[in-house]
Amino acid sequence: MVDVTLLAFAVVAFIGIATPGPTVLLALTNGSRFGVRRAMSGMAGAVLSDFVLIGAVALGLGALLAASEFWFGVVKWVGVCYLAFLGIMLLRSRGMLDGALQPTEANGAASVPSIFLKSFLVAVTNPKGYLFFSAFLPQFIDPAAPQLQQYAALALIFAAIDFIVMFGYALLGSQAVRLLRKSGALWLDRICGGALLTLAASLAFYRRATV
Repeated sequence: MVDVTLLAFAVVAFIGIATPGPTVLLALTNGSRFGVRRAMSGMAGAVLSDFVLIGAVALGLGALLAASEFWFGVVKWVGVCYLAFLGIMLLRSRGMLDGALQPTEANGAASVPSIFLKSFLVAVTNPKGYLFFSAFLPQFIDPAAPQLQQYAALALIFAAIDFIVMFGYALLGSQAVRLLRKSGALWLDRICGGALLTLAASLAFYRRATV
Protein backbone atom coordinates (compact mmCIF):
# COMPACT_ATOMS: atom_id res chain seq x y z
CA MET A 1 0.00 0.00 0.00
CA VAL A 2 1.12 3.53 -0.66
CA ASP A 3 0.36 6.65 1.34
CA VAL A 4 -2.20 7.81 -1.24
CA THR A 5 -4.14 4.59 -0.70
CA LEU A 6 -4.18 5.09 3.05
CA LEU A 7 -5.23 8.71 2.64
CA ALA A 8 -8.09 7.71 0.35
CA PHE A 9 -9.13 5.06 2.85
CA ALA A 10 -9.07 7.60 5.68
CA VAL A 11 -11.24 10.07 3.75
CA VAL A 12 -13.85 7.47 2.80
CA ALA A 13 -13.80 6.01 6.32
CA PHE A 14 -14.35 9.45 7.85
CA ILE A 15 -17.38 10.08 5.64
CA GLY A 16 -18.86 6.72 6.57
CA ILE A 17 -18.19 7.08 10.29
CA ALA A 18 -19.41 10.68 10.56
CA THR A 19 -22.78 9.68 9.11
CA PRO A 20 -24.93 9.07 12.22
CA GLY A 21 -25.17 5.40 13.07
CA PRO A 22 -25.79 3.38 16.27
CA THR A 23 -22.38 3.88 17.89
CA VAL A 24 -22.32 7.58 17.02
CA LEU A 25 -25.79 8.04 18.51
CA LEU A 26 -24.66 6.23 21.64
CA ALA A 27 -21.62 8.51 21.88
CA LEU A 28 -23.96 11.50 21.68
CA THR A 29 -26.32 10.19 24.35
CA ASN A 30 -23.47 9.00 26.58
CA GLY A 31 -21.86 12.43 26.41
CA SER A 32 -25.18 14.01 27.30
CA ARG A 33 -25.92 11.66 30.17
CA PHE A 34 -22.52 11.06 31.73
CA GLY A 35 -20.09 13.62 30.30
CA VAL A 36 -17.20 13.06 27.91
CA ARG A 37 -14.92 11.31 30.40
CA ARG A 38 -17.34 8.49 31.20
CA ALA A 39 -18.54 8.35 27.59
CA MET A 40 -14.99 7.37 26.62
CA SER A 41 -15.70 3.85 27.90
CA GLY A 42 -18.34 3.57 25.18
CA MET A 43 -15.84 4.84 22.64
CA ALA A 44 -13.43 2.14 23.79
CA GLY A 45 -16.13 -0.47 23.25
CA ALA A 46 -16.80 0.81 19.73
CA VAL A 47 -13.08 0.90 18.90
CA LEU A 48 -12.70 -2.68 20.13
CA SER A 49 -15.61 -3.66 17.90
CA ASP A 50 -13.77 -2.09 14.94
CA PHE A 51 -10.84 -4.45 15.51
CA VAL A 52 -13.19 -7.41 15.98
CA LEU A 53 -15.11 -6.69 12.78
CA ILE A 54 -12.03 -6.06 10.66
CA GLY A 55 -10.28 -9.08 12.15
CA ALA A 56 -13.35 -11.21 11.45
CA VAL A 57 -13.45 -9.99 7.86
CA ALA A 58 -9.75 -10.74 7.43
CA LEU A 59 -10.47 -14.28 8.64
CA GLY A 60 -13.41 -14.70 6.28
CA LEU A 61 -16.44 -14.20 8.55
CA GLY A 62 -17.84 -11.49 6.31
CA ALA A 63 -17.82 -13.92 3.40
CA LEU A 64 -19.57 -16.51 5.59
CA LEU A 65 -22.39 -14.11 6.43
CA ALA A 66 -22.70 -13.13 2.79
CA ALA A 67 -23.01 -16.80 1.82
CA SER A 68 -25.11 -18.17 4.70
CA GLU A 69 -28.72 -17.07 5.06
CA PHE A 70 -28.95 -18.77 8.46
CA TRP A 71 -25.97 -17.11 10.14
CA PHE A 72 -26.77 -13.79 8.52
CA GLY A 73 -30.27 -14.01 10.01
CA VAL A 74 -28.96 -14.95 13.45
CA VAL A 75 -26.60 -11.97 13.64
CA LYS A 76 -29.19 -9.64 12.09
CA TRP A 77 -32.01 -10.42 14.52
CA VAL A 78 -29.75 -10.24 17.55
CA GLY A 79 -28.73 -6.78 16.34
CA VAL A 80 -32.35 -5.76 15.68
CA CYS A 81 -33.46 -6.79 19.16
CA TYR A 82 -30.57 -5.05 20.87
CA LEU A 83 -31.02 -1.78 18.96
CA ALA A 84 -34.75 -1.87 19.66
CA PHE A 85 -34.07 -2.48 23.35
CA LEU A 86 -31.75 0.52 23.58
CA GLY A 87 -34.22 2.70 21.68
CA ILE A 88 -37.10 1.74 23.97
CA MET A 89 -34.99 2.42 27.05
CA LEU A 90 -34.24 5.93 25.79
CA LEU A 91 -37.88 6.54 24.96
CA ARG A 92 -38.83 5.52 28.49
CA SER A 93 -36.10 7.59 30.17
CA ARG A 94 -36.77 10.65 32.30
CA GLY A 95 -34.30 12.83 30.46
CA MET A 96 -30.53 13.09 30.30
CA LEU A 97 -30.30 15.75 32.96
CA ASP A 98 -31.14 13.23 35.68
CA GLY A 99 -27.98 11.25 34.93
CA ALA A 100 -25.76 14.10 33.81
CA LEU A 101 -26.33 16.58 36.60
CA GLN A 102 -27.37 14.34 39.47
CA PRO A 103 -25.29 11.15 39.18
CA THR A 104 -25.77 8.58 41.91
CA GLU A 105 -23.11 6.21 43.20
CA ALA A 106 -24.89 3.23 41.69
CA ASN A 107 -25.31 4.98 38.38
CA GLY A 108 -21.66 5.96 38.21
CA ALA A 109 -20.36 2.56 39.30
CA ALA A 110 -22.51 0.54 36.92
CA SER A 111 -22.32 2.84 33.95
CA VAL A 112 -18.69 2.31 32.91
CA PRO A 113 -18.93 -1.41 32.00
CA SER A 114 -22.49 -1.05 30.73
CA ILE A 115 -21.60 1.88 28.47
CA PHE A 116 -18.64 -0.11 27.15
CA LEU A 117 -20.76 -3.20 26.46
CA LYS A 118 -23.60 -1.29 24.82
CA SER A 119 -21.35 0.30 22.22
CA PHE A 120 -19.43 -2.92 21.66
CA LEU A 121 -22.49 -5.13 21.28
CA VAL A 122 -24.32 -2.69 19.02
CA ALA A 123 -21.48 -2.91 16.51
CA VAL A 124 -20.63 -6.62 16.63
CA THR A 125 -24.29 -7.68 16.31
CA ASN A 126 -24.81 -5.65 13.14
CA PRO A 127 -24.25 -7.82 10.04
CA LYS A 128 -24.07 -4.67 7.92
CA GLY A 129 -20.68 -3.98 9.50
CA TYR A 130 -19.24 -7.33 8.43
CA LEU A 131 -20.64 -7.03 4.92
CA PHE A 132 -19.50 -3.41 4.64
CA PHE A 133 -15.94 -4.23 5.61
CA SER A 134 -15.97 -7.31 3.36
CA ALA A 135 -16.79 -5.11 0.37
CA PHE A 136 -14.86 -2.01 1.46
CA LEU A 137 -11.50 -3.20 2.77
CA PRO A 138 -10.34 -5.37 -0.17
CA GLN A 139 -10.34 -2.28 -2.38
CA PHE A 140 -7.41 -0.99 -0.30
CA ILE A 141 -5.56 -4.29 0.01
CA ASP A 142 -2.67 -5.19 -2.29
CA PRO A 143 -3.05 -8.95 -2.92
CA ALA A 144 0.64 -9.20 -3.85
CA ALA A 145 1.78 -7.91 -0.44
CA PRO A 146 1.43 -9.50 3.03
CA GLN A 147 -2.22 -8.97 3.96
CA LEU A 148 -2.00 -9.19 7.76
CA GLN A 149 0.01 -5.98 8.03
CA GLN A 150 -2.31 -4.22 5.60
CA TYR A 151 -5.45 -5.18 7.52
CA ALA A 152 -3.76 -4.10 10.75
CA ALA A 153 -2.89 -0.69 9.27
CA LEU A 154 -6.42 -0.16 7.99
CA ALA A 155 -7.87 -1.23 11.33
CA LEU A 156 -5.69 1.26 13.23
CA ILE A 157 -6.64 4.11 10.88
CA PHE A 158 -10.35 3.27 11.00
CA ALA A 159 -10.35 2.91 14.80
CA ALA A 160 -8.51 6.24 15.25
CA ILE A 161 -10.98 8.08 13.02
CA ASP A 162 -13.90 6.36 14.74
CA PHE A 163 -12.64 7.48 18.15
CA ILE A 164 -12.14 11.09 17.01
CA VAL A 165 -15.63 11.29 15.49
CA MET A 166 -17.27 9.72 18.55
CA PHE A 167 -15.34 12.07 20.82
CA GLY A 168 -16.73 14.99 18.84
CA TYR A 169 -20.29 13.70 19.17
CA ALA A 170 -19.85 13.03 22.89
CA LEU A 171 -18.48 16.55 23.36
CA LEU A 172 -21.43 17.93 21.42
CA GLY A 173 -23.82 16.01 23.63
CA SER A 174 -22.14 17.13 26.84
CA GLN A 175 -22.29 20.77 25.76
CA ALA A 176 -25.86 20.54 24.47
CA VAL A 177 -27.19 19.19 27.75
CA ARG A 178 -25.81 22.22 29.57
CA LEU A 179 -27.88 24.50 27.35
CA LEU A 180 -31.10 22.50 27.48
CA ARG A 181 -33.78 22.66 30.08
CA LYS A 182 -34.99 19.35 31.49
CA SER A 183 -37.81 19.16 28.94
CA GLY A 184 -35.37 19.81 26.11
CA ALA A 185 -33.02 17.09 27.37
CA LEU A 186 -36.00 14.75 27.59
CA TRP A 187 -36.82 15.39 23.95
CA LEU A 188 -33.20 14.76 22.98
CA ASP A 189 -33.52 11.35 24.63
CA ARG A 190 -36.70 10.76 22.67
CA ILE A 191 -35.09 11.75 19.37
CA CYS A 192 -32.08 9.48 19.90
CA GLY A 193 -34.35 6.65 21.04
CA GLY A 194 -36.51 7.06 17.96
CA ALA A 195 -33.42 7.10 15.75
CA LEU A 196 -32.21 3.82 17.26
CA LEU A 197 -35.63 2.26 16.71
CA THR A 198 -35.54 3.47 13.10
CA LEU A 199 -32.11 1.86 12.66
CA ALA A 200 -33.48 -1.35 14.20
CA ALA A 201 -36.37 -1.31 11.72
CA SER A 202 -34.06 -0.67 8.77
CA LEU A 203 -31.85 -3.56 9.88
CA ALA A 204 -34.92 -5.81 10.22
CA PHE A 205 -35.77 -5.16 6.56
CA TYR A 206 -32.15 -5.46 5.43
CA ARG A 207 -31.61 -8.44 3.16
CA ARG A 208 -28.47 -10.35 2.33
CA ALA A 209 -27.36 -9.72 -1.22
CA THR A 210 -27.87 -12.72 -3.44
CA VAL A 211 -26.05 -13.63 -6.61
